[in-house]
Amino acid sequence: MSVNLTLLTVMGALYACGIYLILERSLTRVLLGLMLLANATNLLILATGGYAGLAPLFNKDTAAGDYSDPLPQALILTSIVISFAVTAFMLGIIYRTWVLARQDEIQDDAEDRRVAETPSFDAEDDAVIPAETSEFPLVAADPTDAAGGPDPTETVQAGARRMPAMDAASEEQPGSRNITPGPEGGTK
Repeated sequence: MSVNLTLLTVMGALYACGIYLILERSLTRVLLGLMLLANATNLLILATGGYAGLAPLFNKDTAAGDYSDPLPQALILTSIVISFAVTAFMLGIIYRTWVLARQDEIQDDAEDRRVAETPSFDAEDDAVIPAETSEFPLVAADPTDAAGGPDPTETVQAGARRMPAMDAASEEQPGSRNITPGPEGGTK
């Protein structure tokens, strides 16, 4: 299969102009950019479909490689319908914006400025050690004694009950066996 260089050049120019127009602040330019992108995508599907063959009708005498694949044309028709719907929706938005504000430019509001000024650092997501995400957080300030080992007398509030800090810490470990199962699998 050979490639049609003219189609590829036109498709590249349409994609470039469409992306440039989408990045503008005017809704009309965004609409034009979306239309250019839809047409560039139609050309891309057309170029990937290859050259035209015979009609896709079955005949015993025709080899399978000589038939034309109808899938690219069906995809292009679907793309045309979708781009028409998006264009109609955008025209409705543009009309409503013009009726309300008499302008086509999208302006930043206070919330946009606040979001743009917030740093991208998130203390919980960017921490080296992840924050405690347990459903039953331990309320103890420091469950260790002065020597650095666990304090056996320290108790914490875990859910609805108080328990030793050592038992609460071991419950957080996988395969914990420090609870007494009840007759139906729960605790007593």
